[in-house]
Amino acid sequence: LTGKVLPIGGLKEKLIAAYKAGVKKALIPMKNYERDLDDIPDEVKSHVDIIGVSRIEEVLKEIFVK
Repeated sequence: LTGKVLPIGGLKEKLIAAYKAGVKKALIPMKNYERDLDDIPDEVKSHVDIIGVSRIEEVLKEIFVK
């Protein structure tokens, strides 16, 4: 375990499902953020705050500090 947040598959479908479930903020791997964000529907991007993260420390800061 190195603390790296690794890329995932099916990001578009996961974010659409999150949006439909009422999620307001989604943390996604930075690699996905850089390469897959254009595939996400604008409606989802306008309602869900999508944040790219590279390390677990960034995740913890987002969920515990803010």
